[in-house]
Amino acid sequence: MSPESRSQAIAAATILVCAGLVIYFLPTLVLWIGSYSPVLAVIAGAALLLGFFAIFWLRAQYQRGRGK
Repeated sequence: MSPESRSQAIAAATILVCAGLVIYFLPTLVLWIGSYSPVLAVIAGAALLLGFFAIFWLRAQYQRGRGK
């Protein structure tokens, strides 16, 4: 495995583990926020889920900018 491939694999694994933890705790977090404001809970839940996809989109843009 080349150093570049290893770096990409580590980055992807780190992102997936962090996203997995966020998604695991998402229901508890949304219910806790929902006790204060249901609208805020929906916004927070949507932002966390969309953040998962935004991270990969930003990483793809960065890689494309570097010419990879």
